[in-house]
Amino acid sequence: MNSKSYLLLSSGDPSPSQEDIHVTRRLVESGKIIGIDLLDHLIIGDRKFVSLKEKGYL
Repeated sequence: MNSKSYLLLSSGDPSPSQEDIHVTRRLVESGKIIGIDLLDHLIIGDRKFVSLKEKGYL
């Protein structure tokens, strides 16, 4: 696998939980070490979605 970036998707309540934010930040930091960027973390639910990138968590 030669990925340079990836996208994380979650489902359920579209409001980002503290755990969602924590995991996202850890994945961003881990990605910096190995040279793979997290493009976004989308949470999908209740016919809506929230982008953690748009919310400023990336």
